[in-house]
Amino acid sequence: MGGRQVQAARRLLAEALDGELHEHERVLAARSVIAELGSPDRLLELTAELASGEGDPEGCARLSYRHVLGFDKLLLIDGGPHHMLRAHLWHAGRGAVGKEDIHNHRSPLASYVVRGHLTMELYAPVPDGGVEADRYQESLSDESADWLLEPAGPSRLHLTHVAEYAAGSTYALPANTLHRAWTETAEPTVTLFLETGSGRRRHTDVFTAAGPHPGAVPKVPLRAEEYLSELAALAGLLRS
Repeated sequence: MGGRQVQAARRLLAEALDGELHEHERVLAARSVIAELGSPDRLLELTAELASGEGDPEGCARLSYRHVLGFDKLLLIDGGPHHMLRAHLWHAGRGAVGKEDIHNHRSPLASYVVRGHLTMELYAPVPDGGVEADRYQESLSDESADWLLEPAGPSRLHLTHVAEYAAGSTYALPANTLHRAWTETAEPTVTLFLETGSGRRRHTDVFTAAGPHPGAVPKVPLRAEEYLSELAALAGLLRS
């Protein structure tokens, strides 16, 4: 399904990620693929093709939304349980409920900074010292697409690494890596994000020092027309 760019992206993702790989091999493969797909010209062609209605706009719109961590999350390629390719659009100055949260993921990931700039911190749990944080287990509701946050007690975290990622940079992380990322640029930041999907964990861990979280955070999907409009706007941004 889809035009030439969609089919080429699907083939590349399948060839790199659909086999049996150890996590470290999957992380390396994901980083290589995201660097190839994230090159500005190739991503522009893919985005423009999707904005014209190629691919699965209805299905991808149902899995695209304004994320609580402060960015728009647009699904480009849905590889089912194997991989999901998304564009993340970080808007300058936009606040968010959970933007300060430290978290991990359900599966290994890779990201390419297409334009703009990201700062990322890595953390590790420690028995004492570090910073105090409330820990939650985050999962998805069976009845809806809402995020469910179950308190899991107090914790302490130690900052282990700080990295700056400019346009053209890539990074890849194992599923359990605790991190948080944000942008402070005056212009929008665009990243291409690859969730590998294999060996998906049932929940993620979320740590916050900002006070109690609600038990559930609504996940409101985009309508198909909104999704196509966002893709068209993203293509325009990539052209500029």
